[in-house]
Amino acid sequence: MKPGKPAEMPFLEHLEELRVRLMWSLGALVIAVGFAFYFLFTNDDFILDFLARPIHPYLAGGKLAVFHPAAAFKIIMNLSLILGTILASPVIVWHLWGFLSPALYTHEKKVVIPVLMMAVVLFLAGCALSWFVVLPLTLKVFAGIQAASLQPVYGFSEYFGFAVGMSVALGAAFELPTVILLLSLLGLVTPSMLHRFRRFAVVGSLVLGAFITPGTDPFTLLLIAVPLYGLYEMSVILSALVHRWRKRKDAEASGGRA
Repeated sequence: MKPGKPAEMPFLEHLEELRVRLMWSLGALVIAVGFAFYFLFTNDDFILDFLARPIHPYLAGGKLAVFHPAAAFKIIMNLSLILGTILASPVIVWHLWGFLSPALYTHEKKVVIPVLMMAVVLFLAGCALSWFVVLPLTLKVFAGIQAASLQPVYGFSEYFGFAVGMSVALGAAFELPTVILLLSLLGLVTPSMLHRFRRFAVVGSLVLGAFITPGTDPFTLLLIAVPLYGLYEMSVILSALVHRWRKRKDAEASGGRA
């Protein structure tokens, strides 16, 4: 076997390893969800107050409404699933990596881990920006355009779905550098291509910023558009680094054959 070549394993052994790793991952998820449920059930006031903080200034009576007898239990269960999945994710990723890594070359393994870490950091950064900046500004704008003849009543489930959806959407938008990096590694994107589309990136960042943050305040628009465009420039730099790395590898391969 050549150095760095993926190890080979019979098909049935692959299935057995997959079964064992799935069982470990499922067990970790069940334990984490159970722990999260206990924690949330015993600290529900603190957790729910924290989650409702962005919308608290716009609530009649200072509390979110529920529209079903089992709503509070369903809310805690949904939060337990989310928190439990986050807590169990290191174990799940570890077993996923343990199953996939034998099929990768050594140089591929060196790329996967940094890319995965970058993806996690960027996603969390996008979610944090949404939760602490974009969501409060959006709620403020929506509260300001309520008709005087209407009494807004916000349900926790509707609010939580809106807040999480916005956070996940901005977190996904922050994955642009990761996507460009992977496409560059595959040779589908080049730095020159990204340079040509730079003006469209500026317009796209402004349009997306205006869509995410309703209202006419230019400062709020720039607060979102500038980081989005910064991610595009980060993508250009990463693509250029990958392009140089690929050229060096090709030169080394050509020299080795000469």
